Amino acid sequence: MRLSIVIPVYNAAIFLSLCLESLLNQDIDSKDYEILVIDDGSSDNSLSIANSFSDRYDHINVHSKLNGGVGSARNKGLALAKGAYIYFIDPDDYLAKDVLNTILKKAEDNKLDVLTFRSLPTKDSSLFHSNPNKIGLQLSPILNGEDYIANNNYQNEVWWYIIKRTFFLESKITFIEERWMEDAILTAKLFLKANAIANFPMSIHRHVIVEGSAMTSKEPSHYIRVINDNYNAALVFDTIINKLKSNPSSNKECLVRLNARQQSFVFFMMVRMLKSTIHLKDVKPILNHLYTIKAYPLNAFLDKDYNGFSYTILVKLFNSKTIYYSLFRIFNPLFRLIHFKK
Repeated sequence: MRLSIVIPVYNAAIFLSLCLESLLNQDIDSKDYEILVIDDGSSDNSLSIANSFSDRYDHINVHSKLNGGVGSARNKGLALAKGAYIYFIDPDDYLAKDVLNTILKKAEDNKLDVLTFRSLPTKDSSLFHSNPNKIGLQLSPILNGEDYIANNNYQNEVWWYIIKRTFFLESKITFIEERWMEDAILTAKLFLKANAIANFPMSIHRHVIVEGSAMTSKEPSHYIRVINDNYNAALVFDTIINKLKSNPSSNKECLVRLNARQQSFVFFMMVRMLKSTIHLKDVKPILNHLYTIKAYPLNAFLDKDYNGFSYTILVKLFNSKTIYYSLFRIFNPLFRLIHFKK
C-alpha cells in the first residue's frame, strides 16, 4: 500500500463529507491507499457520517476512541497506518482533484523522507483544481532537514507534507497529546531528523478558514489554553535549539529560523494575553521564565519570515516590560469587560 491518510475527527459533521469526497476524487487506485478516520469521541453525527462512507468504500476505515485531543487521534492513526507514506489532514480541509498520484510518485521516485507541497488558505469549498501547468513544475533540491529549514519559510502544520512511514516510526517522534501547537513541535522535530526533504510546488491542499476553530476562537477559557500552549511550544523549542547549538556543525541559518519561530510563539502569546482574561500576576512569571531561556525579549523575531511595520512597532513595545505591562493594564480590563458582558 502506497499511502495512509489519517483524519482526526471531533464534531466535524458539517465538513467531513466534503473532506472525504475530495480524498476519493483522486487519480490513485483504491487498493493503493487507505483513509483512516479517527473519531475522537464526537458528540455530533460525525461518526455516523464516517461509517456511511466506510460502508460504501472498502479502503475507508473508521476507528472510535474516547476524547483525548487531536494529538492522541493522530497518534492512533499513525499506529494503525499501513501505507509506505502517511498524510494527516483535518476534517474541515480538503484536497484538490487528482493530485495524490503525482506527489506520491515524486516522493517514491526520489526516496524522500518528507515531501512538502503548497497549501492554499481559503473560505471557498469548491477549489478542486490544482496547477494547470503541473507538468512544468520542478522538484526542489533534495536537502537534509537542517538545510531545508534554513532555506525555506516552512509551515508549522502537518497537512502540507507527506512522510515516509518507516522514517516516521524510526524517528520515535509522536504528537504531544492534550495540547494545541502539537503539529508545530512535531514538524520541527521531524524535519530535523530527515535526510531527504524536497518541495514540489503544486497546489494540493485547501485549508478552509473556519471562524470559531481551535486557533480562531475567542472564548475566554479557550484563549487561555492557546496562551498556555504557545508558552509550552516556546519551552519545547528551547530544547530543540539547544540541542542544535551543542553541535558545532549545525546549520547556523537553521538556528536563526528556529529562534525566530520560537519567538513567534512568544509574540502571538503576548498579543493574546492583552485580549484575554488572564491576570497580570500570571503574566509576569511567564515572561520572567522566557527571559531566562532567552526567548524574550524578542530580539530574534523580526527576520525574513516575520517583518513589516506592525510587527516592528509591536516588538518595540513588547520588548519593554514596563511598556507591555502598561498596555496590559489598559487593554486587558477592556477585553475582560467585553468577555464578561457576553
